[in-house]
Amino acid sequence: MTAVARAVIDAPPVPCRELGPDLWFAEHADDVERAKALCLQCPIRDLCLTAAIERREPWGVWGGEIFVKGAPVARKRGRGRPRVQAAPPQEAAPQEAAPAEAAPDEDCQDCDPCAA
Repeated sequence: MTAVARAVIDAPPVPCRELGPDLWFAEHADDVERAKALCLQCPIRDLCLTAAIERREPWGVWGGEIFVKGAPVARKRGRGRPRVQAAPPQEAAPQEAAPAEAAPDEDCQDCDPCAA
């Protein structure tokens, strides 16, 4: 049995056991923030967080922190929303230069500008 499992059994009621797992694996940011707030008062918060880091928990709220892909992150992104990134600066489109005016000669074929 892991240290966290033993601590959960021996500890007074902890929020994740009392409320069930759904809140700690929620999709909505409000629910995730509620889970984090409940963890702050948990008697085994530090142990839970340390164990989650060691196990590289793939996702969820553990020890009051959000885990995504095995690492704690500051906040959970909403589902289906693109990442906010600064758009790379775009150069102004070059203006099309007017054709060079050349005097027709024997080798020159009439082009549109010269024919006009």
